[in-house]
Amino acid sequence: MEFLSHDEFRRCVDRYDGNRRNRTLSCWEQFLALAFAQLTYRESLRDIEVCLAAHQSKLYHSGFRGPVKRSTLADASEGRDWRIYADFAQSLISIARPLCADEDLGLDLDATVYALDATTIDLCLALSPWARFRRAKGAVKLHTMIDLQGSIPVFIHITDGKVHDVHALDLLLPDPGSYIVMDRGYLDFERLYQLHQLLSFFVIRAKTNPQFQRRYSHPFDKSTGVRSDQTIVLTGPKSSGLYPAPLRRVSYYSAEMDKRLVFLTNNFSLPSPTVAAIYRCRWHVELFFKWIKQHLRIKRFYGNSGNSVRTQIWIAIAVYVLIAIIKKRLRLDHSLYTILQILSLTLFEKMPISSLFSEVADSMALDASTNQLELFSF
Repeated sequence: MEFLSHDEFRRCVDRYDGNRRNRTLSCWEQFLALAFAQLTYRESLRDIEVCLAAHQSKLYHSGFRGPVKRSTLADASEGRDWRIYADFAQSLISIARPLCADEDLGLDLDATVYALDATTIDLCLALSPWARFRRAKGAVKLHTMIDLQGSIPVFIHITDGKVHDVHALDLLLPDPGSYIVMDRGYLDFERLYQLHQLLSFFVIRAKTNPQFQRRYSHPFDKSTGVRSDQTIVLTGPKSSGLYPAPLRRVSYYSAEMDKRLVFLTNNFSLPSPTVAAIYRCRWHVELFFKWIKQHLRIKRFYGNSGNSVRTQIWIAIAVYVLIAIIKKRLRLDHSLYTILQILSLTLFEKMPISSLFSEVADSMALDASTNQLELFSF
């Protein structure tokens, strides 16, 4: 927790008067308890209560003023504004992004590249009627845009499952000159033209039936997988008015997928293979969703209200970003998964965190250098 700013957290709490009428469990203690649950993958509020009680003698020095009761923690998650933890997570994101700015994406670009997508998290409709998705199914949708350098989320919007992915474009304020890569579910020419007017570039997969007219054909190298590189204008009765500017249409054959893909972009200076390479990087946001669903606690929730669900998701995001900050500041070569697994077993150990990972690295190197015969070695 020393990697977190208590002053910044206090400002977030004061912004929403989070500690008003609080006598037993402060916002900081609530954050500590739910961060502990994320790091150790606790199953329920009772699980959190029992596991923290097992370390009763160490709780005070960890920031808890007293024992944590599940009823008190449930009331806090139901009543305290989730925006406290959303703002705090955003402050951690602003710290993590410069630390990851030196990561190489393999793209010859000086601009920031973002990937935008959404994932659905199932809920029980009977317990969470506010999160209606289908007739007999509830869900929340996590609209997320990540900075591909470090896979750090820079935009997160939580809605019920019925909200279409494309509505997230109405909330974006991208940096001028940055790139946003999206799947074809975000193909809305009116919203894409708004991004164009904001001086941002986009790379999006095209649908199969757009009406367009070719203006120019640009030279390309077929050995790179590119099959065509054209400047087009839309000619559909609606699309031509929604996006009146020219577009670039790049057709690319993926040998790995044995499939032809067509991309649309408003950037006319990039080499056509780079356009395809940018879209290939979109897979990072899918890996981000897979990682947080597998290794953090966001598929089952400790409460059923919208406030409780949002609080848990935002604290999970804060924990993810915190691990990324620790990895960069301590210059650890371990993966985020390895760091999380080590922390989950050593949260209450009284030792410097850097020495903990150095010992793990030494033991892994020792295991790799042992003179052990391989199984089925002939």
